[in-house]
Amino acid sequence: MIQVENLHKHFGGFHAVDGATLTIQPGSITGLIGPNGAGKTTLFNVVAGVLEPTSGRVTMNGEDITGLPPHALFGKGLLRTFQIAHEFSSMTCRENLMMVPGGQSGEALWNTWFGRKRIADEERALKAKADEVLEFLTIEHLADHKAGQVSGGQKKLLELGRTMMVDARIVFLDEVGAGVNRTLLNTIGDAIIRLNKERGYTFVVIEHDMDFIERLCDPVICMAEGKVLAEGTLAEIKANEHVIEAYLGTGLKNKEQVGA
Repeated sequence: MIQVENLHKHFGGFHAVDGATLTIQPGSITGLIGPNGAGKTTLFNVVAGVLEPTSGRVTMNGEDITGLPPHALFGKGLLRTFQIAHEFSSMTCRENLMMVPGGQSGEALWNTWFGRKRIADEERALKAKADEVLEFLTIEHLADHKAGQVSGGQKKLLELGRTMMVDARIVFLDEVGAGVNRTLLNTIGDAIIRLNKERGYTFVVIEHDMDFIERLCDPVICMAEGKVLAEGTLAEIKANEHVIEAYLGTGLKNKEQVGA
């Protein structure tokens, strides 16, 4: 689904992404791991259109999407979430979801005067869809709560819910487990698996929690110093000498520490 070819992103003399090449297969849940500063989030930002690459190419189903802005990629079904959840804090959880679909009739001034019935019909349909999404994520009890007042893990679920309000095809999740307690992380994992199996979502997941990666992801890609270091199952990655060196700066004698 996604092909990244010899991708570079430089900030002055710093090469955050340095010739990364990788493939994301449709229908997969691909894990992206690596030590801090490996270039994982920068890679996400380039693929998702937040940053323009210095050089290289990104294609989606054979179409060149290199440098397209996020709103254009959104229309193609490529979405991303952030390590720190971005919500409209003064709006309810339901309203946050209802805001997602573009091209709503209420966005046009003319329709607020002469298309009020159409707007009302759309809002009823959006409310029903938002309530369905909240129920799917087991947070329907938060529908009328202000989004800024729910927990960090619930905000991560809400971000996942936003992807369900449109026809997402591939979703990039950046450290979905950061600051989330184990119970909610399991709930998030359950939702990702269901979306993958029941609705055909493709996911790419940056995460430092190896238990979470092991439960969800195959394959796993490891980055270091802006490059792709290894790819395979998590067991294969943890046994790879280059990965061990990148994480620990040591040889095989300490490889049992990887993922500890």
